[in-house]
Amino acid sequence: MNDIKGYCEPRFGAVHEALAGLLAKEDVGASAAVSIDGEPVVDLWGGYADADRSVGWERSTLACVNSTTKNMTALCALILVDRGLLDLSAPVAAYWPEFAAAGKEGVLVRHVLSHTAGLPDLPTPSDLPNPSGLPGLSGPRTVEELYDWEGVTAGLAAQAPAWEPGTAAGYHALTFGFLVGEIVRRITGRGLGEFFAEEVAGPLGADFHIGLPAEHDHRVAPLIPPPSLTDAYAASAPPGPDGARRENTGVAVRVADVNAPAWRRAQIPAVNGYGNARSVALVQSVLANRGTAGGVRLLSPQGCEPAWQEVFNGADRVLGTPMSWTAGFGKFGNAFGWGGWGGSLVVSDPDARMTVAYVMNQMIDRERQEDDRGMEIVMAAYGGMH
Repeated sequence: MNDIKGYCEPRFGAVHEALAGLLAKEDVGASAAVSIDGEPVVDLWGGYADADRSVGWERSTLACVNSTTKNMTALCALILVDRGLLDLSAPVAAYWPEFAAAGKEGVLVRHVLSHTAGLPDLPTPSDLPNPSGLPGLSGPRTVEELYDWEGVTAGLAAQAPAWEPGTAAGYHALTFGFLVGEIVRRITGRGLGEFFAEEVAGPLGADFHIGLPAEHDHRVAPLIPPPSLTDAYAASAPPGPDGARRENTGVAVRVADVNAPAWRRAQIPAVNGYGNARSVALVQSVLANRGTAGGVRLLSPQGCEPAWQEVFNGADRVLGTPMSWTAGFGKFGNAFGWGGWGGSLVVSDPDARMTVAYVMNQMIDRERQEDDRGMEIVMAAYGGMH
């Protein structure tokens, strides 16, 4: 049963073909969506929500999209910038005074959003000054400690940067969400997930959640580890430019952790967003369409521009590859966006006013094989534009 369900404008038939092709090969269940001018033109899904292929992937099926969540977290920050409540050029410490510790008084909001703040790793005991000798600033060592928002953010506030902020980039895999989320919390008094639900998902009617309430558990398609691997498969930093592996993000997150209820309930806004291609594309189409989607305006046309204006271009110390970073997004030519561990992806093109999203449950280990699934959907969507 690889029947594709949903809606697809005829000119985007190549997207339907691409999704069908993926489901006939490696994918178990997946969804693909395209928005133009803030309106859906493709909304497709198919396959199965479980590894046993016994439960169909439905219209309402959700999956954890891992780092594709960063696009949502960044949007929250840009909304505050657009409202005049947050300044990309201001020091983080202007909003979060404790953050000025250990030489971070010059870290700007822009540095945090562009992965140039020098805080790519979660704090470990040896990183942190602790003159009081009190426990509590030891930094996360287990996945469970990621669920302690105050503990993680206090550790990051006390940590010294790994390089002079703004001079280099290094992908902030887990810390991005805590840093941006704490800035949002200091300004609004709301956690990132709450702010997103009230200011973004609610107005748009988007079925995307940063942290997932228990009533939605029955809709979740658990992530399936890459072929030949088990749910002990863990996210790890890719090799650095010298080929050496950088394992110290502070904690190893396994597929089993991501599939656990405790992960769903937590606030880890770099990585624990839940949605499907429809909701991912709907939210991000706001930025591609000058601030509106579905007739709802979330920010001004000018407020969208930091999403595609380059902040850093050069070698990323963590990813080990050249990267262009904007305020919250990866930049790829005229397009911007980001993907998640295992394969999910969203790409927006402000010139075409197009957003393309792909969300799946079957993960691929990019160290063992190329994962071009999301880009297949993106390129198929571009084909429909001509």
